[in-house]
Amino acid sequence: MEKKMTNTKTVLPTEHCETCPAFTQLEQMGIKVGDFDRVIALAGNPNTGKSTLFNALTGLKQHTGNWPGKTVTRAEGGFEFNKIRYKLVDLPGTYSLLSASQDEEVARDFILFGQPSCTIVVTDATSLERNLNLVLQVMEITENVVVAINLMDEAKRKGLEVDARSLSRDLGIPAIPISARTGDGIHTLLGAVSDVIEGKIDVKPLRVSGTPEFQKAVSELVPMIEQMAPGIPNARWLAIRLLDGDARVQKALSSGELNDIVSRQQRADVQFSAKMSVEGRQ
Repeated sequence: MEKKMTNTKTVLPTEHCETCPAFTQLEQMGIKVGDFDRVIALAGNPNTGKSTLFNALTGLKQHTGNWPGKTVTRAEGGFEFNKIRYKLVDLPGTYSLLSASQDEEVARDFILFGQPSCTIVVTDATSLERNLNLVLQVMEITENVVVAINLMDEAKRKGLEVDARSLSRDLGIPAIPISARTGDGIHTLLGAVSDVIEGKIDVKPLRVSGTPEFQKAVSELVPMIEQMAPGIPNARWLAIRLLDGDARVQKALSSGELNDIVSRQQRADVQFSAKMSVEGRQ
């Protein structure tokens, strides 16, 4: 039995669809969606309390293993909120999505190609500025982001104040103060996640504008990328990575790897291997 969290909000129809491209890609990534209605990615720097939040939400009803083809460990579990069933995928703790380590590659590819319904980025209230680097990078990839400002109890003990309202306004996405160890704020966090997914919160994530030359280069690259890999999610982010000299993205684009990913997303008749590393509990 999955852990349940309920409140009195109106329950809206779910969007679960086993033939949808995003769900197909999740299966390819080893995520068995099963009877879940939403998929949530949980990202964050190491030592921000991400695992504590994961355990609080899933009630330790989790499954661990490796990502297909990787030695990187992952955990996934489920919970229910407002009668909507959520699959929670705990991404590797990482400081960045920009370099070529396996941890960063897994996190980046899941957010970009797995297209989770929402990504929660867990931050440490006692060192928030350092954590915002990852938040900004995730917001470049997807609009559906909620920041969990964790360890608020520790920040209070140290005499630190965090203005979550101002942070949310500046970032253009919800920023919710929580203490995962005590459960404080978790209900509000899940409400924000639900509202972002349902479009009740108008998210306007802060994104790099750059110089006019930068903007011109991005605008020229985006249609070229979309032509080379039709249907690719967020060609703008890929264009920025190309301008930054990301060798991994350059190789994936030139080798046709991105086309293969899109092709897998669009094939409704994909046969999945019985040897997937991890299957979520049904």
